Amino acid sequence: MPEETVDITVEDPEGNRRQHERVEVNLLGRCMFADQEENPCEMRNVSAGGAAIISPLKGNVGEKIIIYAEQIGRIEGIITRHTQNGFAITITASARKREKLANTLAWLGRRDVLKLRDDRRSVRRVPATTETRVTLPGGRQVDCKIIDMSKTGAALAISERPPIGSRVNLGRLGGRVVRHFSDGIAIEFMRIMSEEEIEQIIEEEFFTDGSL
Repeated sequence: MPEETVDITVEDPEGNRRQHERVEVNLLGRCMFADQEENPCEMRNVSAGGAAIISPLKGNVGEKIIIYAEQIGRIEGIITRHTQNGFAITITASARKREKLANTLAWLGRRDVLKLRDDRRSVRRVPATTETRVTLPGGRQVDCKIIDMSKTGAALAISERPPIGSRVNLGRLGGRVVRHFSDGIAIEFMRIMSEEEIEQIIEEEFFTDGSL
């Protein structure tokens, strides 16, 4: 399923375009709705004025919401509309907090450009062993097939769709769900172990030739 892009228009009485420049991100977090229920979510194209949120729960239009997102922290906002995979919000913050958020987003944008270079050195490949099992939240194990993987994560063909942000285990490797797609899920390995330990486990369990 193609990822949805949400255009966010925010009034800016001071004419400060930089504060509301949109940055494409994939930041995991948790949403707290008005009834105090928490739910895993993922923040997408965000500006200092608003953001698109992917979430299995959508809340009500006009409802106040608090989001704790990695790299950004706490954000307060109001749900303005529902989307196919979640909802869009307008961020409610002081001018000072908006400026701080704009600076953080500018840094994230520069970091992602550098990260693209790092990803080229972490090539995704199809391992020799593709049939395996994933341990889902709660301990239930489900059969899956590895589509491809690298030292940072894997794409899995699986019938289950754990919520984005859920922790799962692929063999001895812990990970979290970062994306859903038509045939399965993408996971990012948790950095509890060092990169060297992750690489060794991948080579031992999935790449019999040890050439990852």
